[in-house]
Amino acid sequence: MAFLADVLSRVKPSATMTVTQKARDLKAKGRDVISLSVGEPDFDTPDNIKEAAVAAIRRGETKYPPVLGIPPLRQAIAAKFSRENGLDYKPSDTIVATGGKQILYNAFLVTMNKGDEVIIPAPYWVSYPEMVAINWGEPVIVPTHLDKGFKLQPEDLERAITPRTKWVVLNSPSNPTGAAYSRDELKGLTDILMRHPHVWVLTDDMYEHLVYGDFKFTTPVQVEPGLKSRTLTMNGVSKAYAMTGWRIGYAAGPAELIKAMDMVQGQQTSGACTIAQWASVEALTGPQDFIPVRRRAFEERRDLVVSMLNQAKHLKCPKPEGAFYVYPSVAGALGKSTPSGQVIETDEDFVTALLEQEGVAAVHGSAFGLGPNVRISYATSLKQLEEACKKIQKFTAELR
Repeated sequence: MAFLADVLSRVKPSATMTVTQKARDLKAKGRDVISLSVGEPDFDTPDNIKEAAVAAIRRGETKYPPVLGIPPLRQAIAAKFSRENGLDYKPSDTIVATGGKQILYNAFLVTMNKGDEVIIPAPYWVSYPEMVAINWGEPVIVPTHLDKGFKLQPEDLERAITPRTKWVVLNSPSNPTGAAYSRDELKGLTDILMRHPHVWVLTDDMYEHLVYGDFKFTTPVQVEPGLKSRTLTMNGVSKAYAMTGWRIGYAAGPAELIKAMDMVQGQQTSGACTIAQWASVEALTGPQDFIPVRRRAFEERRDLVVSMLNQAKHLKCPKPEGAFYVYPSVAGALGKSTPSGQVIETDEDFVTALLEQEGVAAVHGSAFGLGPNVRISYATSLKQLEEACKKIQKFTAELR
């Protein structure tokens, strides 16, 4: 009898974590590496949020919290959904977890039976299909296209739905492409979903506040309130509030689903870190004026990176609506060779050679289910981004 579970054969390691670790290893050996592989803001957590955590410690807020989250945070979450999204959720409709990943994982855990299907537009965040697979579901990958802005089209969603479809995952703005759905684009999808009442909707709104220009963020239940009874709306404090290490994600949804997630979380981790929860109360209820300042900084970085990558030989880089990623095509580089004679046959070859030769770390698009592209994070300084893009231009110019 094998010691390790059979389900491990259905799961792959995270490509983003693998590339990030490889960059760290090269740095440890003394290489000068610019990492554009990690999805983490370079800004620090705002001071008022830090101080709220310190105050919580001094008040003795260091005991086990309720599994669903401390009441002040659940009240703040309900108020946030009302204030920013026009959604009427009661605090009892909400749940707090140790990061957005746990929200997503537990939603699949409590709803998936063997063979149930989950529609996932590609390119996708690397964890979606793996979470489905580890819970014995079947990821149904629906490719999107650069000329459609890497957005799921209504006709493609319709074709993908079967009697076994349990969920459709919608991530806007997207990791890895930065693509965000307008209200009209979401309406095309929600109209399809209203015709299929057995399909639930899982929205990943983690990058909600990072949209640029005149783009207005919208979440599916805003567009179609008829979906509220079968939608889990997930968000968190990681990206907009630069709180990745605090590990707080949250969601709101139907009472039956929240109750089931509460039950399994009570057997996993119990409640999320109490101190991080009190910090998150301050994040959601305290001053929000730093968000547009940081948003403008990200937008400036996006514009620089898109411009410089489109000047790089063999690359084609669309301008995304949000998040802090670009997803350029490297199709023009395939079949070419580096000065050392390495043939670039895949997007993984491209990022491997780029890291080894120029010390720039990116993630191959095939890891996100759609290539030949690369994901580049611009969540770092303009100086670093300009230097990295010059290195990418040099790398592509030398391909023959």
